[in-house]
Amino acid sequence: MDNNIKGNDEISLKDLIENLKVWYAFLLTKWKTIIVIAGIGAAIGLTYSLIKKPTYTATLSFALEDDNGNSNSIGGALGLASSLGLDVGGSGGGMFSSSNLTELFKSRSMVEKTLLLPVNVNGKVISLAEMYIQNNKWREKWEEKPRFASIQFLPNANRKTFTRDQDSIMGVMYEKLSKSVLKVEQKDKKISIINIDVSDTDELFAKYFCEGLANKVSDFYVATKSKKARMNMDILERQTDSIRGELNAAITGVAVATDNTFNLNPALNVRKTPSARRQVDVQANTAILTELIKQVELAKVTLRRETPLIQVIDRPILPLPKQRFGKAKGLVLGGFLAGFLTVLWLVLRKLIKEL
Repeated sequence: MDNNIKGNDEISLKDLIENLKVWYAFLLTKWKTIIVIAGIGAAIGLTYSLIKKPTYTATLSFALEDDNGNSNSIGGALGLASSLGLDVGGSGGGMFSSSNLTELFKSRSMVEKTLLLPVNVNGKVISLAEMYIQNNKWREKWEEKPRFASIQFLPNANRKTFTRDQDSIMGVMYEKLSKSVLKVEQKDKKISIINIDVSDTDELFAKYFCEGLANKVSDFYVATKSKKARMNMDILERQTDSIRGELNAAITGVAVATDNTFNLNPALNVRKTPSARRQVDVQANTAILTELIKQVELAKVTLRRETPLIQVIDRPILPLPKQRFGKAKGLVLGGFLAGFLTVLWLVLRKLIKEL
């Protein structure tokens, strides 16, 4: 049995070699066709490498520091404020962290706000959205669509006033930018360093969009994280101004009442009542104002503690790194693909005929 299996294996291997020889001889008879088509493919690959615009990549990296640690002194002061019924701000909350902050960069809201930023192109101030439209020559395509011809994206335009067509165009730009142009990653979850890569055929657009997106996300992140502490500080400042006004009025009232009772008969004590009441108001408002001033200063400390620090490490600097589809790559890749497809087509055609 073993001898029969070995014999069958030897026969199968011999048949395989014979079949390969047959196919080789067949393809050898078609060498002119293969070489001609491979040459055409190489020419197409070379032409593509010459036509294909180079891609520029703008890279920006930043470190995120979010210090929510409570020192003993601040913790004690916050406890005192809470016991008095005053909220001077707690943690900014876990709405964002360094891990999901990367998703914020890819959100439609942040991308669209960045596209409406003003930039100077050839001495003219336009929005990044208009710059993107010009680079991709969309207006030439819109000449046959009158309703798109008059659409403009002005710098810092109010997004809420956009028409349905403007929303549609912004949506297309967002899809293209988020899928093929924008890349945001955090290399290590233990290190809060985030890299933003923007790749585009226009060097200036890649640089402007990268920096603009980083600024927009940074402002939104800081404002959101410190929103609660900032609101509490504003409330305390308004209360302080109100009490200070009441105190000034009470002090003026004491002076007026004193003037009205000057050289008064000591036996007429009832005439001294307004001055005494005003004096009580002065003492009460002074005590309240003193406490509020303490709380305002404490709220300022809390606001500084709740405000995260976003430190830019590297910014995109011109000239940006350029990636080009090389001529040699175009020749080799085009020729190989064309030759391979030709061989595959010849083999399939022969098999179909033999069937």
